[in-house]
Amino acid sequence: MRIYRVGESSEREEILAQLGVEPTGISIMSKKMQLLWIAIRGLPTPAANILKQDALSIGAELAVPRDTVLCRRDRIDSLLIANRKQIEILSRKERVQPFGLEKLACTLESFLVREPNEISLMAVLNINSDSFYPKSRFEARFAVEEARRMIDLGADIVDIGAVSSRPGSKSVQEEEELARLVPLLDAIEESGLSERALFSIDSHTPIVVEYALKRGFRLVNDIRGASDARLVELAVEYGARYCIMHMQGEPENMQKAPSYEDVTAEVGEFFEERIERCEKIGLKRDEIILDVGIGFGKSLQHNLTLLKNHKNFLRYGCELLVGASRKSMIDAIYPSPVEERLPGTIAIHLKAIENGASIVRCHDVAEHRQAIALWRVMS
Repeated sequence: MRIYRVGESSEREEILAQLGVEPTGISIMSKKMQLLWIAIRGLPTPAANILKQDALSIGAELAVPRDTVLCRRDRIDSLLIANRKQIEILSRKERVQPFGLEKLACTLESFLVREPNEISLMAVLNINSDSFYPKSRFEARFAVEEARRMIDLGADIVDIGAVSSRPGSKSVQEEEELARLVPLLDAIEESGLSERALFSIDSHTPIVVEYALKRGFRLVNDIRGASDARLVELAVEYGARYCIMHMQGEPENMQKAPSYEDVTAEVGEFFEERIERCEKIGLKRDEIILDVGIGFGKSLQHNLTLLKNHKNFLRYGCELLVGASRKSMIDAIYPSPVEERLPGTIAIHLKAIENGASIVRCHDVAEHRQAIALWRVMS
């Protein structure tokens, strides 16, 4: 007799197949393999008592404060622990219950969204002299060849910007931003590279975004998270995708004293509001990408919490982008200059992929391509 613990879910499903389990059976069993931990803040106490009993009745659990059954408080915080199959059952049960449980049921269902299979690499190409990583800076006359090199190395997306958004960076006049980019955007259109990769414009300036979209760019990467409706309108007009990033404050001051009561919940509420705004303008949900904004108005602990809870944001039905390439959170954990932060970058990005990210914004395309290939065969 040989006994051992099976690790990854893909390995478990492979064993089920070897046992001769029918595909339908494998699908049913796989829902019981992944345990979800769902924090529910401000749950009405009567609802908590109902949900607790319903959870226990199907083998799940709801952790609550010890005096919850006495209803001494109007609302409590709780932690639901259940597998995917149990979440499905609970969602059906709570739809007919009072105290806001019907709305909770809909939210629980949103956590059952399947994780993405494909991973896209977004290469960073900066046309300025101020970006925090010197090797990402290029003059416009050399940038087309650099874009070509990035695509040859495996970049699926090339993200081009002319204004630094590093902490403490200063804003640039619209005319100056456009002047930096025009030669490159024209050259990229003439090069035909947009047939080999998707080009993204990293800007929140309407005249710049429109100029790029007219020249074949098909992604708007907006660090201001759709605060300007005109940018969303342009994306709809040109059939482009739109990346909504979360940022607290402005680049000049965002890292001075970032503060949240619950960073995961607050970033989620921000996404909900911005997704609704974009949909009203005409963007479809599958055209929207979400970026929690690592290092944009977040402390080290905020960044770590968002990365650990990254799967939470899959419930909005949008692709997730992660961009922690060579950022200072690495230095805060393992002191190192920006030139020596590639190992830390890859560690963060692989964790983010494990937690639902499907677009990785990075400076080092070839190294990421290799790391992801190895991660895939071990997942």
